[in-house]
Amino acid sequence: MTRPFKAACVTMRSGRDPAANLDAATRMIHEAAAAGASFVQTPEITNLCDRNRPAVLEKTTTEDRDATLAGLRETARELAITLHIGSLALRSSGDRLANRGFLVGPDGEILRRYDKIHLFDVDLPNGESWRESNSYDGGSEAALVETPLGRIGMTICYDVRFAGLYRALAEAGAEILTAPACFTRQTGEAHWQVLQRARAIETGSFMISAAQAGEHEDGRETYGHSIIVDPWGRVLAEGGAEPGLVMAEIDLALVADSRARIPTLKNGRPFRVATTAAARPLAAAG
Repeated sequence: MTRPFKAACVTMRSGRDPAANLDAATRMIHEAAAAGASFVQTPEITNLCDRNRPAVLEKTTTEDRDATLAGLRETARELAITLHIGSLALRSSGDRLANRGFLVGPDGEILRRYDKIHLFDVDLPNGESWRESNSYDGGSEAALVETPLGRIGMTICYDVRFAGLYRALAEAGAEILTAPACFTRQTGEAHWQVLQRARAIETGSFMISAAQAGEHEDGRETYGHSIIVDPWGRVLAEGGAEPGLVMAEIDLALVADSRARIPTLKNGRPFRVATTAAARPLAAAG
């Protein structure tokens, strides 16, 4: 049984300058570690928030050359913490991008990569239109990582709407599930907290999700509200719409307790959906 540990979410307002974003992330990670956090998570697209596709292509590079990844790995090594880089915008192949998260160990080594599976292709009622698939390639493999802190399932943002992914991770052994995000303000106000709590309750897992927050240089407005939820669906800590830290104690004994009380992972059964054609009216007599 692992010991309880302190987890921290770094709420950011990433802009168009990757170097400035790295500085902001590094400063808050140091603050979290100084406050006792041994697990720290940054939000989706930590390195760059910019809706101008040519500019994004100009400012991004491959994983092996990315300064943000190198800098944050060094920070994890310096502080001897487990660092979950929520995601970085990275060059994939040609002019395509990857939305890729990284779990980095206390020695600075990459424990696992995860490419966002579900891409945000949505038209919102307020007129906003997002086509993540125009620039990014979606992943095809879920990520579960065994660490000294516990078994961690990695997801990103829009993934949180696809409950089957989280059940699959929990059935594979995940005790902590993550969904670092760059949620729009409109969708966040409607669904962010309830989705986080639902995924925690359905799987009997902790949810830890750092978020982008506020009005960004590229004009987007993100919801923020970085959040940590326990396996019973209780919100342990939640931020707001400003950059900062959200922290809570993670005690994995609560995972076993929740799953024993409501054993949905054990009680699931296979089934099929039976469809029946609508009944046709009887022909008139005569």
